[in-house]
Amino acid sequence: MGNETGWNFDNSYARLPETFFKPCEPTPVKKPEVVKLNVQLAQELGLDAALLNTKNGTDILAGNALPEGAEPIAQAYAGHQFGGFNKLGDGRAILLGEQITPEGERFDIQLKGPGKTPYSRGGDGRAALGPMLREYIISEAMYALGIPTTRSLAVVSTGQPTFRGVDLPGAILTRVAASHLRVGTFQYAAAFCEVDELRALADYTIERHYPDAKEDENPYFAFLKAMIDRQAKLIASWQHIGFIHGVQNTDNVTVSGETIDYGPCAFMDVYDPATVFSSIDRVGRYAYGNQPPIGNWNLARFAETLVPLLADDEKQGVKLAEEAIGTYPERFYTYWLEGMRKKLGFFNEEKEDETLIDDLLEIMKKYRADYTNTFVALTTGCLEGMVLFATAEFKEWHKRWQERLGRQPESDKAALERMKSCNPAVIPRNHRVEAALDAAEKGDLSVMEELLVVLAKPFAYSEDQAEYQKVPASAAPYTTYCGT
Repeated sequence: MGNETGWNFDNSYARLPETFFKPCEPTPVKKPEVVKLNVQLAQELGLDAALLNTKNGTDILAGNALPEGAEPIAQAYAGHQFGGFNKLGDGRAILLGEQITPEGERFDIQLKGPGKTPYSRGGDGRAALGPMLREYIISEAMYALGIPTTRSLAVVSTGQPTFRGVDLPGAILTRVAASHLRVGTFQYAAAFCEVDELRALADYTIERHYPDAKEDENPYFAFLKAMIDRQAKLIASWQHIGFIHGVQNTDNVTVSGETIDYGPCAFMDVYDPATVFSSIDRVGRYAYGNQPPIGNWNLARFAETLVPLLADDEKQGVKLAEEAIGTYPERFYTYWLEGMRKKLGFFNEEKEDETLIDDLLEIMKKYRADYTNTFVALTTGCLEGMVLFATAEFKEWHKRWQERLGRQPESDKAALERMKSCNPAVIPRNHRVEAALDAAEKGDLSVMEELLVVLAKPFAYSEDQAEYQKVPASAAPYTTYCGT
């Protein structure tokens, strides 16, 4: 298809040393049909959504045709998966190229599930409809929540089954990202490439994501510190909304600071730091409460890869890496505390804030309070419907909180607006997501469409969101799966 659709590729990653990728074209599918097209995102990318919805546009989104200017490749990377190091790569994803928007921004356009690649390692390179729609729903919800994230341009059904123990309807997701550079990309370079190739990767990443680092006396050290800061801020934002990634491996950590790979992810209902949803996380490595320290661990692995670039002397390089990593705990806690203060309507800082926040979380845990709805209730002042609110502990805490609000110069109305801006009224409730996926797999997209409309405005506090705030009274534990 010509550029009348708006495709405008410049494939800078493909100009890196060939060790970082392999040319690879998608495998055509039988009968592609657009299941969901993100019209707003298409427009932001400079694409004609109407043309994307034609047969020619659908063929591109399915991998049956290539847009003009595309240079399809599969990217190489490695990674620690649940602590174990592996040589990996895009086993079921193909990067078509980098779209340059009318505003001059650069975004990766990647097909997820388009068939085998040189890195498939025996896999079929395909994806099922349910997991691809799940990524669409959650990634777009995260975007609306203001969390840095990859986004979803489209989901296309393939017209052929994908076997995962049973035959499932196949699908391909078009994923949009600032880039797909990962901690695992650098681990691959450090473990399997020459130092010059590692330097080329680092220089490329700095140019693309951290251009300010070029002005520093030691640009690689500045790059490392800036990367640590972005990840600290990202993970703090996950904690603020009760999001659990589920598979926080180093190959799922972007260097750009975006959330990526929505496999066994979910949002926490009852507040408990030990919450785990993923079927493969049997020891709670990636539990909600472990996400911050795991972030530290992952960044330490990243810092290790840069040691040869940080200094000519290895010992000095290690020292600089350790110095940078040592800043993570404070950076994370600063971002987390800042966000929690906002959730409680605070504009200024008091020493006792940390105790006030910790006490609330302990009470929530003790009485199994819903995380999101507790903060919604504090925001609206409607303190009913939860066991928590009738307890002596909460009433005493509430009194202290009100006194704290009264000590700041800003008005109660200003505090309320501050809380509304960061306490979502709705999140992708797990039962709602499952209901939407179940209906979609049966051919009914209306449930998903209604859910997406609600999730697009999480801070609206509108009447039509009330039904989506409800949590089912179910004793059955919720379990998520990778969907690979």
